[in-house]
Amino acid sequence: MGNGMSPNQGFAEMMGDLELHQRLKFLKAQGRKLLGCFPLYPPAELFHAMDLEPLVMWGLKPYFGDTKKGDEHLQNFVCSVARRLTEFVFSDASPFLDGLFMYNACDTLRNLPEILSCGLEDEGRNLPLLNIHVPMVPLGRTDARNYLKKEIEKLIASLETTFGSCFSPSRFKESIRLYNKARALAQGLEAEVAKGRLQLKEFVSLMQGNYLRPVETQTELMESTLVEVREKDPAECANQSAGRIILSGILPPPLEICLHIEEAGLRVVGNDIASLARSYSCIPRITASPADYYIDFYSNHCPCPTLLGSADNRVAGLEALIDESQAQGVIFLGEKFCEYEYFEFPFLQRLCRNKGLYTILLEFGIDDQSLGPVRTRIDAFSEMIR
Repeated sequence: MGNGMSPNQGFAEMMGDLELHQRLKFLKAQGRKLLGCFPLYPPAELFHAMDLEPLVMWGLKPYFGDTKKGDEHLQNFVCSVARRLTEFVFSDASPFLDGLFMYNACDTLRNLPEILSCGLEDEGRNLPLLNIHVPMVPLGRTDARNYLKKEIEKLIASLETTFGSCFSPSRFKESIRLYNKARALAQGLEAEVAKGRLQLKEFVSLMQGNYLRPVETQTELMESTLVEVREKDPAECANQSAGRIILSGILPPPLEICLHIEEAGLRVVGNDIASLARSYSCIPRITASPADYYIDFYSNHCPCPTLLGSADNRVAGLEALIDESQAQGVIFLGEKFCEYEYFEFPFLQRLCRNKGLYTILLEFGIDDQSLGPVRTRIDAFSEMIR
């Protein structure tokens, strides 16, 4: 390239701040087949190995200020995540996709494939929609492992039929290596946030942008960010005497709240957020068998209420994070109408208080108008800790 950048560097910059439909259009121009995936933990390595570009349709708030089209299909007491996904599917950006993939999580998402399929059919659109059912019990019980194995085998057959792709064990292993590298880099960036060398706002912005970037671009951007922050002068780091806290929830807080948390004298030394640490904290072993890999992937996944089979390990996982990070407090981030998280919050808050930690629950929803009260509560929380 004439500007001295490598092709990958130019691609990474092009994928930086583009609008959603521009991002998808740009990827299509590269000859990629785009598969929109939902929710957070799809079998991305398998799709990547079969010549598809898996894009996790999460963090769509910057692209959809309202959900008028989506609300024609969903009730207004559904969480913002599902409403924005539905809005995307019926927007002018979704035709750039070559297909959709979904698996079961909460009650809303279990029924969403049929809702979307019927809505697309009414509009005369034919968008392939593939899905699997992940057993919602620990995979060591009953015949759950064999059931998931058959689901993965059926998915491979559907991918080959729908997209003309062929499964290759060697390519699958290479895709696993690439995604595991991205997970390790994300862990490295999280550690820099804990040290105060990387702003929480910058970290969250980068990770949310990665949902809609190819994994190769993700790794390049994370690598360059790590190099940059590790070269910082120690004097530029955040106040080491700041209150040490953990964030826990389905979604990270809005970027302006991320900034305010640190401005209020708090430092995030760990997170238990579904779209952050729960997505990358476990690095599965490499194997040529997709069935074996995804049994391992879902069996040993970071505990998350969207994977009910992992629920038995939820308390132990949070306690280990608290002990390892030496946190003084936890901010629980509630996504309005996310029943699965709200069932656990009272118990988890009591657990934290019994360990001598301060806790606060902040709720965010699709109709938030002002974040002023949230800032005030964070300021008061910081004063208690410090």
